Amino acid sequence: MLLKRIHHVAVIASDYERSKDFYVRVLGLSPVREVYREERDSYKLDLSVNGEYQIELFSFPEPAERPNYPEAVGLRHLAFEVENMEETVAHLKGHGVAIEPVRVDPLTGKMYTFFKDPDGLPIEVYEG
Repeated sequence: MLLKRIHHVAVIASDYERSKDFYVRVLGLSPVREVYREERDSYKLDLSVNGEYQIELFSFPEPAERPNYPEAVGLRHLAFEVENMEETVAHLKGHGVAIEPVRVDPLTGKMYTFFKDPDGLPIEVYEG
């Protein structure tokens, strides 16, 4: 087996329109395709990350809450590479997004920080 690349990351939103606005308007991801799946009473929005990767944003009626344990087993966070940390932080703050202090990775010397999506999913931006 040869894994070539990550195909997509799936996110379930508690408030689909609020999360759609966040991922499209605030983070600047490009909508590729949006479908309503009547049999599931669910929307699915495919979002492009710079034309290369994809995030699938889902809505479901009354999705279960996810426990918040920062160091629990499982997917820890979603990370995006950015060109300029100062511009990225200014952009996010301009949209009212609360940002953790910018830190420097001791192994690579690169800057990074975290913030949360509307449902509290931790997102990292890492200066590449």
